[in-house]
Amino acid sequence: MYLCNKLLSNIMHGFMSYTRYLLYNNVAALLVISLLVPSLGVYAQTDSTKLNTLNFGLNFMVHGEAMSGGLPVAGKDYAEDKSSFLLGSTRLIVDYSRPHIDAHAVIQNKAVWGTSGNETLNLYEGWIRMTARNGLFAQVGRIALSYDDERIIGPNDFAMASLSHDVLRVGYAGHGHQVHGIIAYNQNDNNVYKSTYYDDGAQPYKNMQTLWYHYDVPKFPLGVSLLFMNVGLQAGNPNNKLNQPKTVYQQMYGGYLNFHHKYLTFEGSYYRQAGKTIVSNSKYAMKIDAWMASAKATVTPSDYYGFTLGYDYLSGDDYVPVIYGGTMGLPLHKVYKGFTPLYGSRTKFYGIMDYYYESAYINGFTPGLQNAFLGVFGKPYSKLDLSATYHYMAVATQLQGLKSTLGHCIDIMASYSFTKEISLTAGYTLMFSTETMNRLKQGNNSDNARWGWFSLVFSPNLFTTKF
Repeated sequence: MYLCNKLLSNIMHGFMSYTRYLLYNNVAALLVISLLVPSLGVYAQTDSTKLNTLNFGLNFMVHGEAMSGGLPVAGKDYAEDKSSFLLGSTRLIVDYSRPHIDAHAVIQNKAVWGTSGNETLNLYEGWIRMTARNGLFAQVGRIALSYDDERIIGPNDFAMASLSHDVLRVGYAGHGHQVHGIIAYNQNDNNVYKSTYYDDGAQPYKNMQTLWYHYDVPKFPLGVSLLFMNVGLQAGNPNNKLNQPKTVYQQMYGGYLNFHHKYLTFEGSYYRQAGKTIVSNSKYAMKIDAWMASAKATVTPSDYYGFTLGYDYLSGDDYVPVIYGGTMGLPLHKVYKGFTPLYGSRTKFYGIMDYYYESAYINGFTPGLQNAFLGVFGKPYSKLDLSATYHYMAVATQLQGLKSTLGHCIDIMASYSFTKEISLTAGYTLMFSTETMNRLKQGNNSDNARWGWFSLVFSPNLFTTKF
């Protein structure tokens, strides 16, 4: 394992040198795109009419939440009651296409009702994609990435995070094969002075490289994906001479499979994390050795109802201090073993309330997570969808003097489509936590937490024109 990680480290060091050079030089990036898409010039000079399509759309959402009992506040020994709020989200969506060229832009504003100003106005997506006849493509800009079941990379849109990434993506699709290569390099300013230090922005990494491969087996309902990521995080402090900034790298690698046949769907995944990571924003790097595995089966004996059954295991640290507020004396950790789902859509897997990865455990270390769940869903008629899911949550490591059970969670959700453009989704979550949860999260308000929410979405297509 040591030799494998050492080899990966050497390979990625060389790859990073080339990536940094490529992204520093915009001309080089444009040359890569032009080489991949040799046919663009022909279509740009054609005299044919109405090859261009321009489309404007709107996505308007009102989201409301009401909670009794909540998550702990960082640095304080009590939990926050989030009470209630309304959030408005408006997105203007622009799409342009012509043969072998597509462009997409999404301008969004998200703000809690009652706030003033335009602090939340930003560009959620903005990219151009060029595709060649042979299946090669190149895409550059701000992209909401989504891969496989979104466990590692996804938009996480339900949590209002709306994750997107500034990347160059190249790839190929054809004959059942898909290959994507992604590179990103982040700065916090275009100045030279201290601009190389980066720890706060749209995504918290300095640079990132991803290689994703997917294969659909012909004449057999099986899809298999492989993923490799190399993420560079910045450790250190520009104002501390003893802990100057540096970039440390962690690797994520693993796979996902999906089997679907008539009434049965099976999904499984396995990922490992290696390299180095930063613990609890301390700006100090630590070796990481973590892993996760998941399995999920969905049975749909009818078009009107179905069942889900699954289990997730995310590794945790060997020893997590279980202390009362203010207690001193912490163990020394040499290796960080808590798995981090990076940029995935967490509320999709570990309960909609997401007590486990939305907020950190005390001292930044995690006991891991075991999530066993059972769900039922139904469609009484075409416009209404109903679901209910039970989660049993437990830690993945031994805790001194405490049981492993974190709690029990029930998610109930209903969605009604008034038209193709207007839909209403509502949910209610009940969380029954244990003493273990309260000690690890340093708060008692999660004993019997209740969370109700709704999302009203209006998503019309404003107009489409061809020219």
